[in-house]
Amino acid sequence: MENQPAQEPKKNSNVIYFLIVVIVALLGTDVYLYLKKNNSDEKIVYQNDERTRLQTELDSLEAQIEQVNTSKVRMSSELQGKNDSLRAKIKTLRSDLAKGKLTVEELEKAQEDVKQLRYFVTKYTADIEELRKENINLTTERDTLKTNLTTVSAKASDLEKQNQDLNTKVQVASALKVGEASVVGYKVKSNGKESDETKAKNINKLKINFTVASNAVATKGSHDIFIRIIDPVGNLITTNDSGTLNADGQELQYTYKTSIDYKDDGAAYVVDWLYNQPFQKGTYTVVLYADGYTMGRTGVLLK
Repeated sequence: MENQPAQEPKKNSNVIYFLIVVIVALLGTDVYLYLKKNNSDEKIVYQNDERTRLQTELDSLEAQIEQVNTSKVRMSSELQGKNDSLRAKIKTLRSDLAKGKLTVEELEKAQEDVKQLRYFVTKYTADIEELRKENINLTTERDTLKTNLTTVSAKASDLEKQNQDLNTKVQVASALKVGEASVVGYKVKSNGKESDETKAKNINKLKINFTVASNAVATKGSHDIFIRIIDPVGNLITTNDSGTLNADGQELQYTYKTSIDYKDDGAAYVVDWLYNQPFQKGTYTVVLYADGYTMGRTGVLLK
């Protein structure tokens, strides 16, 4: 009976040890739960920050694509397809990032998708820039060709004008010109005999005599000769045989037409012109034309 008091203190000591263990266990649990919660909060914050960063990068990439589109570069069907594909990819990633909390796997996939998208946008931008440079070069070449064409056209026009001027000069130079010319009035009798006459009332024929100046560039052979006879008051005399000609750049009516065989041998030519109307007193002017130009002129005074 005397040994029982010694067991009581030992029992109390065991209870104290047990309580200490329980307290330590509780404290450990609290610390573990705190650290776990803190780590979870940090992870959520990290995921939210990363999602915001990815969304900002998507904004930047979309703006880069939009800037390319405003450059007004004519895109091929292949580049247009890339443009549409990149826009669709950005839209899909925006939709994924707009969801609620992302898992680690979803966030890592989004990061990889944005990385690939960045590569494709950079390559697409480089392709558009290359196309823009090619368009500038083509535009420059086109403008150069236009300038050259304008220059060539101007030179061609100048050459054509020079040729026309040269042709005109050749035509003028090759046209027949009168050497000497005279007109004599004649009276033709009923028996066919004729005699020169100066009185207007007795004259019924004019003899037009002329020579042609020597011309080495004139065409040898037949040449049409047009004659205009103008009375003393300035009126052109016309008959049933009259017509029109183009000479010295204008259309003229002529009195009589004939032809000569030109050989550049100094030969003299005579044109007989009968007129059934009475002649007036005064000076009659005779103008000859050949090869589209005035050949020469002469006149006669009838008393």
